Parts: sequence; C-alpha cells; structure tokens
Amino acid sequence: MSDSTERDREALLEALAATRGLVALVGAGGKKTTLYRLARAHAGRIGITATVAIPPFPEDLGAHVIVAATSALPALVDQAQQHRIVAFARPSDKSDRLAGLPPGEVRRIHESAGFDVTLVKADGARSRWIKAPDPDEPQLPEGVDTVIPVVSARAIGERLREDIAHRVDRITAITGAQPGDIITPDLVARLLADEQGALKGAGKATMVPLINMVDNDEIAVVARQAARWALALTRRFDRVILASMEADSPLVEIVAR
Repeated sequence: MSDSTERDREALLEALAATRGLVALVGAGGKKTTLYRLARAHAGRIGITATVAIPPFPEDLGAHVIVAATSALPALVDQAQQHRIVAFARPSDKSDRLAGLPPGEVRRIHESAGFDVTLVKADGARSRWIKAPDPDEPQLPEGVDTVIPVVSARAIGERLREDIAHRVDRITAITGAQPGDIITPDLVARLLADEQGALKGAGKATMVPLINMVDNDEIAVVARQAARWALALTRRFDRVILASMEADSPLVEIVAR
C-alpha cells in the first residue's frame, strides 16, 4: 500500500469517526457501499453486522462470515479470533437476505470479540437516494458511538417521489415539502438537522452526516450548500462529509463550521 493510499484511508476513517467502537449507518444513498468501504479501509479487526435485513455479505470483502441464531452468535464470533474481518448476522427465510441482530446484542458481541470497530447497517431504504425514518426506525445498537446518516447528492434536483425517496410521507412531515416538489439543498439540510430525521434516536452518539455520490464539480456545489445549511440549523454535529464512495479516492471534502 502506498503512503498516499494509506493516508487516504486513514483520512476517510477519521473524517467519519469510524476508527473505533460501534459505528452505525442510517439513511439512504450508499449505506452498504460505505460500510464495506470503511471495512476495507480499516487496518484493525473489524466486525460487520446489521440490526435490520441485509443482503448476503460480498465475497470480495474477504470476511469470515457467520450466520447463526442470536443465542449462538456470541460464542461463534468469539471463536473467530484469527480472522481480521468477521461479518455476522442471523438466518432469514428470504434467500436474498440475512436477518439483523437485536440492537441490544451488538455491543456485547463487539466487546467480547475484541473488535476495534463494528460497522452496523441500522435501517433500510430500498435502494432510494434519500429517506426519513419511520416511527420504529432506525434500529440503532445500544451504546452506539458514531452514527453516520447517509444521503445521496444525486437526489438534489430530482422530484420528491417514491422512486427517488423512501418514506415520502415522513420527509414531507419533517421538511414541509410536498410530494412532487424539487429536492433542494435546503430540504436535504432540514432532513439532516432534524431530531425526527437524520438525528432520530442517536442520543449522545457522535453524528457525522455523509452526502454521498458527489461525483463531479457540479454536484459538489449543491452538496456543499446542503452541508453548510445543515450546519447552520443544528449544533448536533460539527462537520458534514462529501464523498463518492465508489471512487478510487472517496473523500471529496469535509465541510466544517
């Protein structure tokens, strides 16, 4: 690994406060891509799991995969000490999904296994680019250290409709927008800064919003606007990360106060 590549990886992990502890990803527009990118970037021992349904873990991640009942998982994960990346979940009756863990089990497994960081998918978005949580979302693990709310910059400029946004009714309730309205940087900012939006249920966890899919300079302009306006609306976080998680160098910009 070159020095520059290693620095890029360390910078990404530090920007997203994903170096240690329990790190949960919520929102829409690249949660799984981000989760696996962080796992590959980290040099330590990594746990990967979910508290909601998740597709089978990708083979190219190189993880030791454990799929077992809740009662069996702690011992099985403990026995995988020789593996650097351990991905664990429960079985599902759906062939294209694994079931998530109860939120109260994740920290216990994390601490018992001695992971440096455990990365957790904590809600679903049905491959949309933007979402707001339902009353029973997100399913954050107890004692979560960092929450990364994700939104896709590609949503900005699109209409607020079901093929772009997950839970349009919740987005309208939180932001005051109407179905069919243009998704503006201001709408994204309001969603990121709202206690019933991206901040929902996070308690005292460190919050680091991520605007993903910032793939060119034009998109970066509107993403930067959304980030700055979100920072103006709340003191709950001190930076918003602009990134393109599928790019060779994913970290685009850190927008800070």
